[in-house]
Amino acid sequence: MDVNEADICGLEVIVAEGGKAAPCCPHGPTLLFEKVRKGGEQGRRFYACSACRDRKECNFFQWEDDKVSEARRLAREAENQSKRAMFTTQEGCSRFRKFAALPPDEKKFCQDCQLLLLPGEREVHSSHRTTAVSAAQLSRPSVLLRPLDNKKSNAQYLFTDRSANFLLDTLAGLGFRKVLCVGTPRLQELIKLRNLEQKHEQMKSLLLDIDFRYSQFYSKNEFCHYNMFNHHFFDGEVSGAVLQAFLTESKGHKVVMVADPPFGGLVTPLANSFSLISQEWRKLQSSDCSNIDIPMMWIFPYFFEPRILQSLPSCTMLDYQVDYDNHPLYKHGKTGRKQSPVRVFTNISPRDIVLPKDEGYRFCSVCQRFVITKHCAKCNICPSKDGREWKHCSTCEKCVKPSWRHCQHCGHCALPDHPCGDSPADKGCFNCGSLEHKRKACLLKDTHRINRQSNAKSGGKHVSRALSKPKTKKSGAARRHKKLAVLSK
Repeated sequence: MDVNEADICGLEVIVAEGGKAAPCCPHGPTLLFEKVRKGGEQGRRFYACSACRDRKECNFFQWEDDKVSEARRLAREAENQSKRAMFTTQEGCSRFRKFAALPPDEKKFCQDCQLLLLPGEREVHSSHRTTAVSAAQLSRPSVLLRPLDNKKSNAQYLFTDRSANFLLDTLAGLGFRKVLCVGTPRLQELIKLRNLEQKHEQMKSLLLDIDFRYSQFYSKNEFCHYNMFNHHFFDGEVSGAVLQAFLTESKGHKVVMVADPPFGGLVTPLANSFSLISQEWRKLQSSDCSNIDIPMMWIFPYFFEPRILQSLPSCTMLDYQVDYDNHPLYKHGKTGRKQSPVRVFTNISPRDIVLPKDEGYRFCSVCQRFVITKHCAKCNICPSKDGREWKHCSTCEKCVKPSWRHCQHCGHCALPDHPCGDSPADKGCFNCGSLEHKRKACLLKDTHRINRQSNAKSGGKHVSRALSKPKTKKSGAARRHKKLAVLSK
């Protein structure tokens, strides 16, 4: 199961404050992180890559209070320049026009370099693995290209035809004629294929993706090289203008955004990027839309629901199970915990989104949406998140997973073999210890940030760490021994 690494490491993403420019790595502006310390102690902040959690992919690191020398700044700029994409979006579009004009027998693709070859480049790639390219393959670049597979940066999982067709049929049925595809190349392909068939009403699409290879297959108005974690366009204002033109609704062509981020991605920066796109869309609408967000579908695992709803409260999670061609586990039709946990989060009315009845979905008249499980009269909701039928616990006064049992000692439901005991780490606020709230709702956290800002403005130094007693780092064996001692109580 992919999880949010920032939470594991005790980190929190800080959305840009006061317009301060973040330093850049090859993937655009970096994100500001803060170490979370128990007891509300102020953690040190640092900048790191927005797109990669693997230091081998991008090793950028800088403390927020570091003073960068001119030599270091120039060296960093040179490194960023050396790691730029092989060609810009505009150059990729130009290559595609030249490639499309070639005779069928001259259309070759280099599998090693993942590149459509122009006549003057074949000699350079003569020792590489090359293959002929058909017209059908040109229309399905996600099949021709090798999916990126680094789970800590840009792993690409591609919709099955089942999921892509459901999404497109649903959007078309709701009257949308322009689809902003954020990290969804399969959806973009399906739209273009349907347009060629001329059996459906024509739709327009724009693909925003961090994989520059797709620029070889589309025009400049169909693709932008984009990082969804920091809302960065690698081609600058040119791509920004393309997005703005696409978001402009004319002749009744409504726009909808469909985003499928990497599963290990941080929710906070993603929600911030989607909100910025929504703000751009809102500016282009009439005054009646001043408080409305762009219609959107965010594809993400169901266990991120609390974080997504915290960032985008207008969204609702649908029961529809999204599956992928090249993911070993996220498949449709499996049962229990082996089924795909990926769902659709949307600000479109759930009542209007019809889920396929032949897959077991039905309409709940109480919840006013399509569901896969039974309605609980005691909770007054359809509670299941994973497709299984959950059971109601009268003691906890809520429905829980079928494999869970109520533990009298812990006072809540959990797996039968869970580590039993009242662990302080599982309850209350990590900052102040209060049992009334969690860390994210703690006012003490905000107080520290205000103090940080006032100290920064006055040029003050943080002396608490210097005055405190230095802590000796315990060995892994000591930490395990302490944990076992707590659990055995």
